[in-house]
Formats: sequence, structure tokens, C-alpha cells
Amino acid sequence: MLLFREIARHGSLSAAARALGWTQPAISQHLRGLEREVAQPLVVREATGVRLTDAGAALLRHADALAARLSAAEDELAMLAELRSGRLRIAAFPSAAATVAPRLMTALSRRYPDIDVRLIEVEPPEALGLLRAGDCDLAVVFDHSPSDTDLAVHPVREDPVRVVLAAEHPLAAQRTVDLAKLARESWIAGCLRCRDHLLQLTGRAGFEPDIRHETDDYVVVQNLVAAGFAVALLPQLALDAFTHPGVVAVPIRGGASRVVSAVTVAGSDAVPAIKAALGLLRKAGGPRIAPEYAKAGEDEE
Repeated sequence: MLLFREIARHGSLSAAARALGWTQPAISQHLRGLEREVAQPLVVREATGVRLTDAGAALLRHADALAARLSAAEDELAMLAELRSGRLRIAAFPSAAATVAPRLMTALSRRYPDIDVRLIEVEPPEALGLLRAGDCDLAVVFDHSPSDTDLAVHPVREDPVRVVLAAEHPLAAQRTVDLAKLARESWIAGCLRCRDHLLQLTGRAGFEPDIRHETDDYVVVQNLVAAGFAVALLPQLALDAFTHPGVVAVPIRGGASRVVSAVTVAGSDAVPAIKAALGLLRKAGGPRIAPEYAKAGEDEE
């Protein structure tokens, strides 16, 4: 169709061939193929060139429309490549939605103001479900250890886990806390992953925690702790989002953390908006990624 349009615009096969850098026989061959496809002649050959038949004139209108749409497509793709348009849908767990995501969105809006960035707050399993269903482009999730996945995982930062105590707790002034000293305390547990991590850490310390309260809300957790009802573990991101004045967050002796990662559909990290977001997340940094996580991220890339 586009070749036929060039013939019509230049008025001869030889002129169209020169404009396209083709040979005249090649132009003739493609024209004959198009005429066979439409089952009627499109041009009448004359001594000075070609004249369009009625069918050729009708087809030219469609060829012009097709060329216009292709030109618009090229312009739109160029805008997407240059991040002058496009959309990025982010799904993030609550504390990341309150901390990591706003910083990322601010950086994106400053550098690429024409990108339409949208955020939805969901827990990691739901975020990965949205990603697999094509309902988000980038999922910010956490895990306490590397895991295999059918998606591309890009480790972003380690998120240290702290013991949260009431300000007047006897251990609140310690530089680090041995979890074994909290064996007789009442505890608060959160989501399934957080609960499993709590049980792993207390198991290593030699006891099973007395879980009295259950909530995923880090504000509720801190209010309960401040009121003296229990102790808890919270990641630093949750404490960055909100820290109750009546609590103290103390590092665990021996250390404990979870890894925050950006997850994308495999191969989609070449999409300009997603690539830009991943670059900004890495540049923003945070606590050093442990070697095993960094190695996993490098292997995936």
C-alpha cells in the first residue's frame, strides 16, 4: 500500500523507484502483486508515466490514511521512548506505599512530567497477582529470603527489622536486644510472611512467642506497644512511615532484615517507563543489599 502510494505521488514507476532507492523491476513486481490481490488494475501505463484507475484512486485514499496512521504511530512510539508520554502503574505493600512509592513518583514526575504514574496499595501476593494479570507494571514487594519466581525480581534494598518496645520498657535503652530476653512477653503478629519471620527469629532464640494480638497495621501495632499491651517486630520502612512517640525501635542482636524488591514481567524492564523507574529505585539506594541478593539481581539482568 505504501509503495503504491509512492507510485501515485510521483506519477511513474521510475520516479517512485528513485525516491525509494529500489529498482524499477522490483517496483513493477510489487505493483503487479497488489493488482492481483485486488483483482483489478490500479494504474494505466502511459508514455509519460502512470495514471490511476478509479480503483487506484479509491485505494490511494486508504493508502494516505494508512500512511498518516503509521506516521502518528511513529510519533507516539518516539514520545514513549523519550518518556514524553506513557503510563506506569505501581503496586506496593503498605509501608512501601507510604515511603518508597512517593519518593519514586516524585523523582519520576520531576524528570518525566508527562508520564501518568498511578499507585495501588496491596500486599505482595496481591501485587504479584496484579502483575501477572497485566493490571500493574511494577510491583514493590518484600521477602525475607531470595526465592525463585517466574517474574523478573530486581532487589532494591534491605529493610532492617527492629524490636518495638514501649518507651518505658526495661530493654528500651539497650543498643541491641537479645530476643531471648523477650520470651515471656506478649507479642503482636502481622501478615502471614511477617508472622513466619517472627516465628523463625524467636525459634532461633529458643522460644515460641505468646501471640496475643494480630494486625497488619503498623500504626495499630505501635499504639498497642505504646500502651504496654505487647512487644512486636516492625521493619524500618514501617517506622519511617510512622513512629509513635511512646515507642522505641531497637536493633535485634545478630541482625534481621527483609529484602524489598521491584518485580516486573520478564522482559518488560526494557519498556522505557519501567526502565526509568527501576533506575531511579536503584539510584535512591538504601541499606546495602546482601551479596546473595545482589548476585541474584545481577543474574536476572
